Amino acid sequence: MITTRFPQTEEIIGDNNTKRWYIPQGTLKDFIQFSAEELSVLEMAASLFENKQMKDKKEVFENIINKIKASIKTDVFRRIEPDAEALLEAEGFICRPGPKLKIDNQIISIIRQAILECHQIKITYLNKKTGKTSTNILDPYGFLYGERNHYLVAHHSDGYFGDEVHNFILSNIKTVEILDIPFIPIKGFDLKKYAELSFGAYHEEPFEVEWLFDKEAADEASLYIFHPTQIMHKNDDGSLTVKFKAGGRLEMDWHLYTWGEHVKVIKPTNWKS
Repeated sequence: MITTRFPQTEEIIGDNNTKRWYIPQGTLKDFIQFSAEELSVLEMAASLFENKQMKDKKEVFENIINKIKASIKTDVFRRIEPDAEALLEAEGFICRPGPKLKIDNQIISIIRQAILECHQIKITYLNKKTGKTSTNILDPYGFLYGERNHYLVAHHSDGYFGDEVHNFILSNIKTVEILDIPFIPIKGFDLKKYAELSFGAYHEEPFEVEWLFDKEAADEASLYIFHPTQIMHKNDDGSLTVKFKAGGRLEMDWHLYTWGEHVKVIKPTNWKS
């Protein structure tokens, strides 16, 4: 009976001797728990507000997160916190708005589980150019969310490519299976540092980048974080110089197009849009 499980239940007799039972507010709070994935998504949302220069919204979100964490039982929080941190680290870029390919959420969920457990996965991967599929055994490290495509960052388990990691377009992964084979991550690999090698999610050899925004666009451009390692300098004529080192020439082109004639590429000197 409910009063056995909740002795604080109050019995109320209403009209026509109708009985009602009232459970005091807060009684059920211990039955409402949060998962590692839910906490990591909230943390990601707070980071998204920070990236969009919405500090006030970020602070509100962080207050909500702290209240949720405080409501979780200590022993439960001790179990889910490492998983939440691992999931957060596995998300390389916060999703940007705009058109994107559809991805099977079930595939994402399975890969996340494999990342948490440090287990290999077997995927069926579609090569869009040839129309053929291949089977790959991978050590999954995390995700990169780009402007057009989202990627799985993984290492080939057979070691054929040495310690190189590769990006697999998530929408091209047709099936995924967690194998009962644990893997040891490559020593020193850092997803955040790996992501910083490129302007977006597409990887290529990093190069020196220098953009010059004219006086008309300088103030607006100064509000952007084009790259985590960027250096900005306001010039005497009111223009703005932005410097960083990264690969991703095509994605840079896509972004530069939105600035029109208000930006000029100084480096690389052989830039052609």
